[in-house]
Amino acid sequence: MIETSTSSATSKTVETVSGITVRLCGDSGDGMQLLGTQLTNTSALAGNDVATFPDFPAEIRAPRGTRAGVSGFQVQFASKEIFTPGDTLDALVVMNPAAMVTNIGDLRKGGILIANEDGFNDKEYKLAKVESNPLDADVIEQSYRVVRVSMTELTREAVSGFGLSTKFADRCKNFFAMGLVYWLFGRSLDPTLRFIEEKFSKKPDIMNANIAALRAGWAYGETTEVFGESYQVEAAKLEPGTYRNIMGNQALAWGLIAASKVSGKDLFYGTYPITPASDILHELTKYKNFGVRTFQAEDEIAAVCATIGAAFGGTMAVTASSGPGIALKGEAMGLGVMLELPMIIINVQRGGPSTGLPTKTEQSDLLQVMFGRNGEAPMPVLAPRSPGDCFAMAVEAWRIATECMVPVMLLSDGYIANGSEPWKIPDIKDLPEIKCSHPVASDSDEPFLPYGRDENLARPWAIPGTPELMHRVGGLEKEDGTGNVSYDPDNHQHMVETRAAKVAKIAERLPEQDVFGPTSGDVLVVSWGGTYGACLTAVARCRDAGHDVSHAHIRYMNPLPSNIGTLLRSFRTVIVPELNAGQLRMLLRAEYLVDCVGINKVKGKPFAVSELVDAITHHATTHQAATHQAASHRQTKAG
Repeated sequence: MIETSTSSATSKTVETVSGITVRLCGDSGDGMQLLGTQLTNTSALAGNDVATFPDFPAEIRAPRGTRAGVSGFQVQFASKEIFTPGDTLDALVVMNPAAMVTNIGDLRKGGILIANEDGFNDKEYKLAKVESNPLDADVIEQSYRVVRVSMTELTREAVSGFGLSTKFADRCKNFFAMGLVYWLFGRSLDPTLRFIEEKFSKKPDIMNANIAALRAGWAYGETTEVFGESYQVEAAKLEPGTYRNIMGNQALAWGLIAASKVSGKDLFYGTYPITPASDILHELTKYKNFGVRTFQAEDEIAAVCATIGAAFGGTMAVTASSGPGIALKGEAMGLGVMLELPMIIINVQRGGPSTGLPTKTEQSDLLQVMFGRNGEAPMPVLAPRSPGDCFAMAVEAWRIATECMVPVMLLSDGYIANGSEPWKIPDIKDLPEIKCSHPVASDSDEPFLPYGRDENLARPWAIPGTPELMHRVGGLEKEDGTGNVSYDPDNHQHMVETRAAKVAKIAERLPEQDVFGPTSGDVLVVSWGGTYGACLTAVARCRDAGHDVSHAHIRYMNPLPSNIGTLLRSFRTVIVPELNAGQLRMLLRAEYLVDCVGINKVKGKPFAVSELVDAITHHATTHQAATHQAASHRQTKAG
């Protein structure tokens, strides 16, 4: 029995399942992102492990009814640990024909298709470029469990007593759909009721209408003859602790705040709005009480230059953008390298080149952040693997920046930034202390050397205005030690090598690359960034099938962990799945002379686990066949 505080327990059969994958699709104004977010939060509160994949158009209001204007939100919630939002769908909710025809291919055979029947009419068929009602196709009726619901009409009836116009009444239909989905999958209405009451408290008619629509959707599922059963997903057994649902950009913002606190620095965040990085700014503006100062500049160049100024002034300085903005910041990033100041540059990658696919994910900026500056300008590069990992990697980026006096690149992507997962809230006492020291005037007669070096090859972080520590800064080459302008060729050679050695030396203090599976064998899958979940799940399935496959996910992109070369050479085949044309594969080949095999995808979508399993299995079975053939040959020869 499924209990809710807003209705009696369901009288229908409840089937317990290990996990459910749902996608909610409609026009960008239909509230699908809100529906998905609420379903995610409710499932997380129920104790499920959750993974999400929002997918929406680049336009604020894309053309209604068109395929390009479809907005979707996919969520998987499970009673076991999961790492992806799922490959195939158990249920698909669509509000119009365009949403259906663009997403039906991902619904598994026998899956549930819930359609807003009122959104299927001649006008919508024309906009979606279909000749007739796609729900009437024989293949649809034969392949899926189709549930036609007059959501618009039923919503209007449910909210008729609140004096809303037809336009505003129709906007409540996403809550009707939400109530139906909640009934179908045993979700509590309480978290969403609290959300509605808080969000619309100043608009009581809209608040009450949304509540009525939500309840009506739940009641429809309970009373209709279409559904003979509902489904229940038990709580997952996660590591003990306090959890909350968190998105990647939100975790980055919180990680930056935490890093500022453990280092005793106020946080300056200078940026220019750009998708998909803007939500970091939105989140940080909420926390002025923690010493956070946000600055929305007039352009990308101003943002990064202000960030350099903040770093020079002794503040924790951060800027962020996506690929196009990082291109504009390139010269100033080189200035940061020359000045040797601690700062963080965040790149939340999206589809490119140029404006490209603003709301779609890609991993195509790795070579840009490695080499996209004039001259020899090496920078450390870190890449979180999941939404929750963004918190830890933000702290780690600031630790490296201050320890080595160097700008650090933090490389996220749209899949991580907009995705979410349950995140175990850390105890602030468990976070590593980040020590930031600043030189003061000395009693000795020794001159201050602004480009003197410590054991990490880091120069001192002198605060402007400190007595007797005046020194030159700028983009011209520095004389070793004094920091004076120098055109001496030998000095330039020395300084270029020193800046490179400082970055390379970081590898000595990094943890060795860990491996899921044996550290030698037939196949090693090497991944980075947002491909972590799909690759780990695919490798686990291949291992369960008896294949000799291991997985290494790299979070430190430059410098790479010190044992990477040995690890790569310990396997007969190295496979590198990437959402680009093969950028990490190129770097690994060049650095370690290992012939890696690429699995490359640039469709604006993440990897499906199934496509990785197929590719990995092909290579694993090839090795198994070769091994078996060699063994048979040896036996024949011995006989």
